Amino acid sequence: MFIGEYNHNLDDKGRVAVPVKFRLLLREGAVVTKGLDSCLFLYTKKEWQELAVKLAKLPIGPANTRAFSRLMLAGAMDVDFDNQGRIMLPEYLRKFAGLKKKLVIAGLYNRLEIWDEKAWQKYKQGTEEKSADIAEALGELGV
Repeated sequence: MFIGEYNHNLDDKGRVAVPVKFRLLLREGAVVTKGLDSCLFLYTKKEWQELAVKLAKLPIGPANTRAFSRLMLAGAMDVDFDNQGRIMLPEYLRKFAGLKKKLVIAGLYNRLEIWDEKAWQKYKQGTEEKSADIAEALGELGV
């Protein structure tokens, strides 16, 4: 499981080191794709395959399902680790997420999210300010 928040730097070649504690979970390979809220999602191959199957089963008639499938599937890229535990983030994904030098890698149980540090701080602050409302809404869902 992926949990926690980690600060890393993006190098000049577009590589970022994945936290050491997660590399073992990703040893079978990983997939990075466009995420939501202007970040990237990084999945294990197994999690990615399960998600891709679900997306492939969505009806193609509704525009929203086509758009979401395109976002996730067409935006995806297999990534491999180098000897220093880094992955290469393709330029189109770095641009999509507005990634600069300083990044945050956040663990969200079955995926990692890769954020530009300033965007993460802004998002996190906004979420923390609304935490009581969010908790109440989730309570209604049984969480």
